[in-house]
Amino acid sequence: MKEIQLEASWKYILADEFEKPYFEKLRKFIKNEYKLKNIFPPAKLIFAAMDKCPFEKVKVVILGQDPYHGPGQANGLCFSVAENVPNPPSLQNIFKEIHADLGKPIPKSGDLSHWANQGVLLLNASLTVIENQAGSHQNQGWEVFTDTIIRRLSERRSHLVFLLWGSFAQKKGEIIDDSKHLVLKSPHPSPLSAHRGFFGNHHFSKANDYLQLHGMTPIEW
Repeated sequence: MKEIQLEASWKYILADEFEKPYFEKLRKFIKNEYKLKNIFPPAKLIFAAMDKCPFEKVKVVILGQDPYHGPGQANGLCFSVAENVPNPPSLQNIFKEIHADLGKPIPKSGDLSHWANQGVLLLNASLTVIENQAGSHQNQGWEVFTDTIIRRLSERRSHLVFLLWGSFAQKKGEIIDDSKHLVLKSPHPSPLSAHRGFFGNHHFSKANDYLQLHGMTPIEW
């Protein structure tokens, strides 16, 4: 499907998916939504998570729910915000845990592109959202598509780290083969749940320890 602009390795891995009826329906729906409403992220960033992190380069997968729905926030990477946008509460808590776990200073910028460039796939379950309407593009087909991404990674790669924060991500992660990947689970970093076990989960050091154990370069979180 020539209209899908996507990084080459992912386009190859997902080629059959683009031909399925559900995806054609989804594509038409999304195209129409961008014409009629304020949709985030900008259309060119819908597949940013994959564009910045080719299939064979993936080392760590973090699952989010859907993009930020405030103006200027979403940049196509889950939990990440565009440069010069204030860090949302969940991202602030992620940075606090990294600081506690690894001693790294808390960054001013919430743009996580530098993670993606190192092999962290920052994947939302839904890749688009209507302005100020959280979850507004759920159940349109995105979840089927992103399940396929997770399944292909689980089947065709080995020794990946999956970070599943909160019940939504953990349910979506049920298709991961934990006999050949490291699956780490904890509560969500949201202020509502971070104190119930996200803080102190040491997921960032555990991920790096596992990568090094399997001969991979750790992530500079």
